[in-house]
Amino acid sequence: MSKTTNKYSPEMRERAVRMVLDNAGQHESRWSAILSISLKIGCVPQTLNE
Repeated sequence: MSKTTNKYSPEMRERAVRMVLDNAGQHESRWSAILSISLKIGCVPQTLNE
């Protein structure tokens, strides 16, 4: 059985969510903000969306 690990620390997760919320007004949609931020922090958009 494989064990899953969290690649990102709780602090990094909190920061990424804060970045999306803070920058949402600069994008057409929340998904656009997620795409932009995910590229900057190096994760896939689906991970940040969750």
